[in-house]
Amino acid sequence: MVDRRVPVLVVGGSLVGLSTSLLLASYGVPHLLVERHRGTAVHPRAASFHQRTMEVFRSVGLQPVVESAAEKEFEQNGAIVSVPSLSSPDVKYFFRHFNEGVEQLSPTARLFITQIGLEPLLRNTAEERGAEHRYGTELVGVEQDDDGVTAVIRGREDGKEETVRADYLVAADGSHSVVRRLVGIESAGRGGFADCVTIYFRADMRELIGDRNLSVVYVSHPELLGFFRFSITGDSGFLAVFSTTEPDGTRDTHVAQDMDTARCIALVRKALGRPDIEVEVDNVQRWTAAASWASRFQDRRIFLAGDAAHVMPPTGGFGGNTGVADAHNLAWKLAMVLDGTAGPGLLDTYDAERRPISSLIVEQAYTRYVLRVDPSLPQDDLAPPMDDASIELGPVHRSAAVLDPDDDGAPLVDPRQPGGRPGTRAPHLVVEADGTATSLLDVFGRGLVLLAGPGGQAWCDAAGRVAADLAVPLSAHRVAGDGPLVDRGNAFPELYGTGTDGAVVVRPDGVVAWRATSAAEDPYRELETVLRVVLMR
Repeated sequence: MVDRRVPVLVVGGSLVGLSTSLLLASYGVPHLLVERHRGTAVHPRAASFHQRTMEVFRSVGLQPVVESAAEKEFEQNGAIVSVPSLSSPDVKYFFRHFNEGVEQLSPTARLFITQIGLEPLLRNTAEERGAEHRYGTELVGVEQDDDGVTAVIRGREDGKEETVRADYLVAADGSHSVVRRLVGIESAGRGGFADCVTIYFRADMRELIGDRNLSVVYVSHPELLGFFRFSITGDSGFLAVFSTTEPDGTRDTHVAQDMDTARCIALVRKALGRPDIEVEVDNVQRWTAAASWASRFQDRRIFLAGDAAHVMPPTGGFGGNTGVADAHNLAWKLAMVLDGTAGPGLLDTYDAERRPISSLIVEQAYTRYVLRVDPSLPQDDLAPPMDDASIELGPVHRSAAVLDPDDDGAPLVDPRQPGGRPGTRAPHLVVEADGTATSLLDVFGRGLVLLAGPGGQAWCDAAGRVAADLAVPLSAHRVAGDGPLVDRGNAFPELYGTGTDGAVVVRPDGVVAWRATSAAEDPYRELETVLRVVLMR
């Protein structure tokens, strides 16, 4: 007997599950989220959030509150360095400033915030917009058929079981995903290569830090490899330890197996370079450094997202950001399929688009781990390092719903170069709307959007008729010096590759689905064909 019916069941209530819930709620999709833990994150895991992720939060109105919360926890825009110990004068810089070289690429900035600081913001906002969350509730069984998913959930306090029937299920239940196991999806990639620990501690490090703004401090000590993050007050932080070296030179990558309080204090002191400093250990978390991804991200009506779909070492800070990108790609597709705007085939593009990008990012995180942390690992099949900004802002999405007749096969594009090619993030451009300066990205977020060059009014006129005839949420805007979206520098035609008379169609997730570089003889017929393909109608 079914106790409850919902359009979408989200399993997992941490960063990615909450991001999925917030996006679904913002699209007006009723859903239920269940999470086995009794609340959001309890450990102050610091995460770096990249510009693309902040653009997602901006699209749902959360950029200011996330930035405000982050500023209370950490000094922002600091350096990413490597040292033998914090007290050593020998400093190697990976970035002198976290946003170095990317400031003009987005209306947002990279930042650091703990999951303790971020997750309640996501949860509260999602619930305010209609999401239902049940913490302290675990999934214990799942089956699916052609019409939906049947899941059994159980309250961890009272043991009461409930059967939920959903049209679709999103599994964001972490690297040890119960859903992935029950569905039988295997993993590919390198697997685990180090059993690590994160030591949360308190110590007065203000003198050691000095006036330096340090976002991430990799430690390459003769006796340990790891990295630090420090609180804004300089009196607490964490040390993630990847491996240690024994006196005989043996490398131990199973640090988590033998870690008592005295050992933790000794490691923190070594990494700080101060054997006499007072250290108090608050908590120790054990985890595995791994690089792998699911062999498929979709099984009929069940979708994997976040760590359930891919795990990677923390080098580069790509993990959580890649998970939020999963949610961003999937949520609008679920919304449009559920309300009948799109055909169910649109959901098949999730795996096609996200799995190749995710596997590339996993390999890039592993490359950074080997080059920055542990060069003793095999390097013969190491992926060449790619540009961080291109990984964050330049992935190319490929699926049957992206129309790109000139696809050259490149996995990434450089966001510093003119863009607008189908399958990539629509570029940021400052425009004026109703006399107020804003980013062109702020036009995206709910329905489809057509942007036309200065001479592209015919595209806009046709878009209005096609939208009405197909009952598709499609807005149209001409971007030009005389508006209605005012482009003072006339940068749009080159930035988006449309020329003066062309146009692009952009999806709700800000990805360009189609581009015309000139006017069309019959723009109505052209757009009708495009929308039917993009929406799998």
